[in-house]
Amino acid sequence: MSPLIRLSACFVALMMAMGIGRFALTPQMPHLLSEGQVDLTAAGLIAAANYLGYLLGAVDAMFAHRPQQVQRRLYGGLWLCVLLTLASFWANGFWAHLLLRFGTGVASAWVLVMITALSLPLAAAAGRPRLGALVFAGPGLGIFLTGLLALVSHLLQQTSATLWLIYAGVALLMLLGIVRILPQPGVHTPVATLNVSPSNRGIPRLAAVYALYGVGYIIPATFLSQMANAQFHGQWQADLFWPCFGLGAAIGVLLVSLRRHDPNTTRHWLTATLWLQALGVFACLLGSGYGLALGVILCGMPFLACMQLVMQRSRELAPHTTQRNAGLLTACFAVGQLSGPLLAALSSHFSGGLQPALVIAGSGLLIAGGLALQSSTAGRALCANADAPTAQR
Repeated sequence: MSPLIRLSACFVALMMAMGIGRFALTPQMPHLLSEGQVDLTAAGLIAAANYLGYLLGAVDAMFAHRPQQVQRRLYGGLWLCVLLTLASFWANGFWAHLLLRFGTGVASAWVLVMITALSLPLAAAAGRPRLGALVFAGPGLGIFLTGLLALVSHLLQQTSATLWLIYAGVALLMLLGIVRILPQPGVHTPVATLNVSPSNRGIPRLAAVYALYGVGYIIPATFLSQMANAQFHGQWQADLFWPCFGLGAAIGVLLVSLRRHDPNTTRHWLTATLWLQALGVFACLLGSGYGLALGVILCGMPFLACMQLVMQRSRELAPHTTQRNAGLLTACFAVGQLSGPLLAALSSHFSGGLQPALVIAGSGLLIAGGLALQSSTAGRALCANADAPTAQR
């Protein structure tokens, strides 16, 4: 089957698992709060449960070496995203949503790590590395879709339960459309997971960057809809912010994928995306519609582009350990994300708002950009093979 078709299936898989399975809580949060199911502090804890599941799923994915293990986690994660979203239709109250979001966190991490490990080598082998990068636009369009559905639901005055049902139906249709055309895991080489090339020394620094990024982006990404809802007093205009965030994220991936690939400049692009996001987080502190709009642009456009650049940088530093490093980086990212909602809950409890948490988040992104700029140089011998498809273009 054509690599383009399989990469398109990867795109849809991330669109569903991340856009719906992972981030559907954000546009649902104003509904859950207005219905009295949770308060803002409880919402932060529910988000933290999602990211705890994401952490555990990423750690588990690091140990999936055999093709059967990869396949079980990929398909199991996709089906769990559908079933747990459907189960949210009957959920009511703090504990039910906490447990379901924990489960979708595990499932979405499985899908992200496995799709990353399967799609990037597939695109490189086909001589189309940019298509592998564009797979990361999938979550952005997934967020855009969930945001539009939330807007329509708001205009029709539907409940959160109805919206969960709609999300589950859309996720099921996506899954049925791709289940037979996803890339199949090949024979894994155990030696690859033990690679100790000097170029691997850059991975721990990159992991620290990704963890700080997780803290920095997650507070606006989780609470953006609620901040807009408070600013516009529940009017439908507030529901425009989340789909615009997702659309901006997809556009950001497209723009970064068009760059001329050079291993020596990836870290500069990564630093730029991190610092742009920091400006976006600080813009949210302005407490106005214009500030939130600026936050959507500056946080949204670099959001998935940063993820794409981190994975690209990882492949440049250690091209023979793609899956292991994807799992490690995703786990560090999840630790940062887990810290974000807990920080938001503390901020809400002690200050009555998210301002202190936003200041810390933006500062973390500034530090992460500085660390990324100092990242180790990829080994030339390793990168030669990784970049060969690009050189042919």
